[in-house]
Amino acid sequence: MTDQIPVTISTENQVMTIAWNRPEKKNALTQLMYATAADAIKAAAEDDAVRAVLITGTQECFTAGNDLGDFLNNPASGEEAPVSQFLLAISTLEKPIVAAVNGPAVGIGTTMLLHCDMVVAADTTVFCMPFSNLGLCPEAASSFLLPRLAGHQRAAELLLLGENFDAQQAKECGIINYIAAADSYLALANDLVNKLASKPPTSIRMTKQFLKQGQDALVQERMRTEGEAFAQLLRGPEAREAMTAFMERREPDFSKF
Repeated sequence: MTDQIPVTISTENQVMTIAWNRPEKKNALTQLMYATAADAIKAAAEDDAVRAVLITGTQECFTAGNDLGDFLNNPASGEEAPVSQFLLAISTLEKPIVAAVNGPAVGIGTTMLLHCDMVVAADTTVFCMPFSNLGLCPEAASSFLLPRLAGHQRAAELLLLGENFDAQQAKECGIINYIAAADSYLALANDLVNKLASKPPTSIRMTKQFLKQGQDALVQERMRTEGEAFAQLLRGPEAREAMTAFMERREPDFSKF
């Protein structure tokens, strides 16, 4: 066990920083972490002293995705689930969100970036959306947002194969804005978020509103339908085989399905 706080929240110079802080587990996300981050983003939305939000991890890792043990032992689904509340918060925040990413960015570690306004990734970042390999489906409205950024074929490659891809491919697909060295990516992200926080706040919020206008309702609806399908698949035999194989450190066998 660790006494370390799994998410650190700080506000300085009108920027709220939310940092996944569970490095001994590669920042694998638990329901507590989702709830903490969701509450922080909701607070940022209401606080005039916060003009922009930065989401990051620890120096070597963004997040390895969901904590599998927490995920299986405490399955949460529906709009009130902590993960749903987190996704709702980042997808509807009117203030700009910048993400700084390094190391593993797995599952929701990649899909949450689709809701950020700017993303800086270290050149050592490894992205992955392995839902199909786990007997699951996309989440976070990634099946809606990713084809609009990357085109159908690239989105299909990333979501259907569920394989690792690097920062250059993420940039080509429109998932990230900038690639930086591992020792400077966070500084670049901080520079960007501080620039955003220093600009006229009403103008920034209205510009973001216009950028997202016309797709907000579609994003929320897709997150809802993906979430329902995800919960159904999670209880199914394919996901059970995938999770069991992962725990037993063997290759899953889907030939019987």
